[in-house]
Amino acid sequence: MDEMGILPKYKGTLCHDHWKPYYKYGCTHSLCNAHHLRELERAWEQDRQSWAKRMKELLENMNIAVNNAGGLLKPEEVEKNKKEYRNILKDGEKELPPLDEKIKRGSRGRLKKTKSHNLLERLRDYEDDTLRFMGDKNVPFTNNQSENDIRMTKVQQKISGCFRSPEGAKIFCRIRSYISTCKKNGIGSIQALTLLFQGELPEFMK
Repeated sequence: MDEMGILPKYKGTLCHDHWKPYYKYGCTHSLCNAHHLRELERAWEQDRQSWAKRMKELLENMNIAVNNAGGLLKPEEVEKNKKEYRNILKDGEKELPPLDEKIKRGSRGRLKKTKSHNLLERLRDYEDDTLRFMGDKNVPFTNNQSENDIRMTKVQQKISGCFRSPEGAKIFCRIRSYISTCKKNGIGSIQALTLLFQGELPEFMK
């Protein structure tokens, strides 16, 4: 990550899945809530944690509210949601079974925690990063867009026979970047490629 020369210099908001090495970079951090929703669903379906079901519904409702408000909630609405968020976590702390001291006996280190324990602690300790999307219009609810942007490159690399040369990889990335950018500006793939072969630029690039 350092060798690529991007993250060490990045000063914006980095939306990610809480992989710890990301936190060594001195930018603003935001956690991807698509990952949280999947983990909360697992905690409810497999561990029967009712707090997880309530938290999943709250995060989904927050996202709907933010989208309906044009990408930004009023400060009083943000605080209202944060209060409910904290109440659910407090209930979750009561609901989670206590850590088993027997697991640690005869071994070193910390007590082993369940996935539900780890999830609750992350949501509690990284509240600002989890809920940053409510108060900052430039922060998304998930990092799905960035994952979508690189998915086809990984498909080509891992499934379709890899790349035959560095130059071929550069050409592939250039084409995918052009199509992705056009889509984000309301131009479909067929129209984007048609303009390309006609030697014309899309309106947003002129």
